[in-house]
Amino acid sequence: MKNYLQNGHIVRVTTPAGGIASGDALIVGSIFGIAAYSSAEGDPLELATTGVYRLPKATAAVLTVGARVAWDNTAKNINVPGAGRFPVGVATEAAGNGITSVAVRLDGVATVAA
Repeated sequence: MKNYLQNGHIVRVTTPAGGIASGDALIVGSIFGIAAYSSAEGDPLELATTGVYRLPKATAAVLTVGARVAWDNTAKNINVPGAGRFPVGVATEAAGNGITSVAVRLDGVATVAA
């Protein structure tokens, strides 16, 4: 195909204000992804939009395997879906109250706060 650009699992964006550390989650517009490397504000950055990643979790959130999860862009963690949170994928492991991280399979689709 002469119009094919890429598979979209990794997309290039501009690093927002404050920069980003490798492995941190980030929302740019409606794209949610994981930073492939550390990057300074204004520099090009590659975001992984699919795959399974261990992400910080709201301590009180209780998640089961396959539960839909959302990114709380204020607290910078995974939580249950709710107002102001961005749907990003599903939990691939159970994570109960007191657990501070969870494995998440990213959907790779555009997101918007609920």
